[in-house]
Amino acid sequence: MQSTCDSKYTSAKPLHVAIIMDGNGRWALNKGLPREAGHHAGVATLRKVVEAAPHLGITTLTVYAFSVDNWTRPAGEVSVLMSIFKRYLETEVSRLVRSGVALTVIGRRDRLSNGLVTLIGEAEAASAAGRQLSLRIAIDYSGRESILAAVAAALACQPGPLTRDQLSQLLAEKPGAPDVDLLIRTSGEQRLSDFLLWESAYAELLFTSQLWPDFTAADLEAALSDYRSRDRRFGGLTPPQPVSLMTTNPCISAWGSKP
Repeated sequence: MQSTCDSKYTSAKPLHVAIIMDGNGRWALNKGLPREAGHHAGVATLRKVVEAAPHLGITTLTVYAFSVDNWTRPAGEVSVLMSIFKRYLETEVSRLVRSGVALTVIGRRDRLSNGLVTLIGEAEAASAAGRQLSLRIAIDYSGRESILAAVAAALACQPGPLTRDQLSQLLAEKPGAPDVDLLIRTSGEQRLSDFLLWESAYAELLFTSQLWPDFTAADLEAALSDYRSRDRRFGGLTPPQPVSLMTTNPCISAWGSKP
């Protein structure tokens, strides 16, 4: 397998990979550990994936960290998740800046603590110049709510017909963010869970039984290899391959049947 340190995959064509980082709690419980340990292990996995992404040709990486519906989890676990995210911003931003990674947080902020909102703003500003990778972390995020908010914003300032491109730009939150090319979900679950619904209209989907803390850079590379082998037609047809009139077996006609 190609080393993730080799940047042979890097190209000018944008490649947007989205990941639903699922299975942290189950990973911990399988090892007889508290669920919190799984979330900490998940952060370590995210660090490795972010480091590998630019070398694999990924230009935008969006990860699902906390959904709108996750607020229904026990208050203790929600508190732990928010503390882990706060710690991530405090410790990882300098690493992201050195690596040329621009961090953006998507989702609602009105239900986050003031301190966390301040840290998010500082992290986004500090890393804004990054050009190696656009890392988008979805916190308190809902695909449906994002679509509703974007439509409301568009109609408020521009009454009349709304185009696909206009809505896509509003949903991107950062102009230029492309639609999702490949969406990966770990842990064996096979659903989108309200993640990037508009942006994933023509995304290739890959579901793996691996729990997120066990996911590696090599697994990401394998997922991209699978993605690159697929035929993306976007509703159209693949151009027909020319049929050779000469065959290696003179008993077989050009149409593949015996004369």
